[in-house]
Amino acid sequence: MKPLLAFSRVVDGISTFCGRVAEWLVLLAAVISAGNAVVRYLFSWSSNGWLEVQWYLFAGVVMLGGAYTLLRNGHVRVDLIYGNMSERGRLWTDVLGILFFLFPAMLLLVWMTWPFFLDSLNRWEGSSNAGGLLRWPAKLLLPVGFLLVFLQGASELIKRIALLRGLRPEGEVALAYEKPMQ
Repeated sequence: MKPLLAFSRVVDGISTFCGRVAEWLVLLAAVISAGNAVVRYLFSWSSNGWLEVQWYLFAGVVMLGGAYTLLRNGHVRVDLIYGNMSERGRLWTDVLGILFFLFPAMLLLVWMTWPFFLDSLNRWEGSSNAGGLLRWPAKLLLPVGFLLVFLQGASELIKRIALLRGLRPEGEVALAYEKPMQ
């Protein structure tokens, strides 16, 4: 189990790094958006490239931040049953959810988006807008982001199996669950 937990720590580190990058991308997107607005209204000048950069940064936030959200246990759940379960019941629910839902969905999405990216790269696809950007960098974020979520899912699976076996993984395992307020 030790090699698997070591793998889990490496994946957690990658997800944390990508999550920090995503946090900075939010700030960068906000600054660019504000700058675009100021330039557009003060100087009547606009650029499709700067508008597209904002979209690409948002794609980076979503696709790079997904694995970090899973690491921090911030993903959405169906709460009807989960909130009333014991910790052991929630661990088993997470294990089964990762194996039967998260893994197949992420593998399917990586498999579907990789050719989408490769086609764009091979054609050196650019925006149809004047002054627009290349599209393949944004399309690369799709398979990379889904692969990161898959890897973080593997890390979470390893940690939950360790907990079910009575082992405490090094570092924090985000298991805290708060029922939504309604």
